[in-house]
Amino acid sequence: MILYPCVVLLGLCSMATAGPRSRKQEEIAPSAASNHTLSPNKSAETIEVSNMTLEEGDILLAEDRNAVNMVWSDAIVPYEISPGVGFRVADILAAFRMVSANTCIRFVEHTDEFNYLVFKQGEGCASFVGVSGGSQPVFLSQACTAGNLAHELIHALGLYHEHTRDDRDNYVTINWSNIIPSMKDNFKVKRGNTLNLPYDFESIMHYGESYFSVDGSPTIVTNQNGKAIGQRTHLSQLDIKKLKTLYHC
Repeated sequence: MILYPCVVLLGLCSMATAGPRSRKQEEIAPSAASNHTLSPNKSAETIEVSNMTLEEGDILLAEDRNAVNMVWSDAIVPYEISPGVGFRVADILAAFRMVSANTCIRFVEHTDEFNYLVFKQGEGCASFVGVSGGSQPVFLSQACTAGNLAHELIHALGLYHEHTRDDRDNYVTINWSNIIPSMKDNFKVKRGNTLNLPYDFESIMHYGESYFSVDGSPTIVTNQNGKAIGQRTHLSQLDIKKLKTLYHC
């Protein structure tokens, strides 16, 4: 399948009506095209969206699991791009390539499929986790980079944040005193399916070291010196393996 955006009126797709049941609000980060300047403790998961009720800081899904069972049939994800974000086509396609380059997952233009993603303008960058049913929005703002969008796509494919795994305390230490009090729930362990794969410091799904910090001090410290966390530039080898395991490819 070839990754091309829909082409209708003015070269863009019309906006589909959203009707999903569970939402995840994610990824706002600086980009070359943005005037947003975010401190190290401000990022995707730290920007609140006023009209969303959030769990784990950015997830509107009550499941305690790291990978959902509602996956996309045949690893094919139909999509549309609404007129409001037509100027972001290049970034959207770049995010597709980041996910598809080393997996069997393919993004195709939506025709008559019941389940599909709709990229649309939002206050931040946001998506549902797994297949929620029907038209499923992926929100993006000017500040979202291709890497931020890839993070959102991986949520839509069924994966949660790496730092909430039930074995995370073997790998990272949470500095509870440095976390904004109202945001401490964001760092709670979530019991669920880890796909029997190792913890991944390099995952695109991992929080950064100062997310939700009261003053910029670290909220997550790795138990191995020199391990960087919170990158949003590429899928790690374990991110790729997790998607391949989840989608049997």
